[in-house]
Amino acid sequence: MRYVSGEAFHRVVVVDDSEIQCFIWRQWLERRFGPKVKVEYYCDPTEAVEHLRPDIDLLLLDWEMPVLDGEAVLKEAIRRGVNVKRVIVTSSHPADRLHEVFDCTGCLAVIEKEPTQLAACAMILDEVVRCEPVAAAQPG
Repeated sequence: MRYVSGEAFHRVVVVDDSEIQCFIWRQWLERRFGPKVKVEYYCDPTEAVEHLRPDIDLLLLDWEMPVLDGEAVLKEAIRRGVNVKRVIVTSSHPADRLHEVFDCTGCLAVIEKEPTQLAACAMILDEVVRCEPVAAAQPG
């Protein structure tokens, strides 16, 4: 199990080619959830793929990135055992376009990077963090 100060924590992985966006996500998550989350972030999607494992509690994945886009990273994440219900795809594209591409994948959510969508994302994240972390829930 993963513990910090005697408490299980959630492994959150952010994959976004924008260093600023990664920083914003990390700061927001750590401020909102404190020691309940450990945030890893990768601006290089090919590097991120090397760290994708089934113990991810939440994967925040940008759609448009160079070399590997969000669709390719998502396919590799699933191949490596990441639960698709633990993936939120983000983009600056309108939410309708995101739904066209990702609804059939079974992702937890698709979120447009704009304030009203981010409020919905906050509610989803609150629920994810309220539940027991993936690694803590697996028999030892």
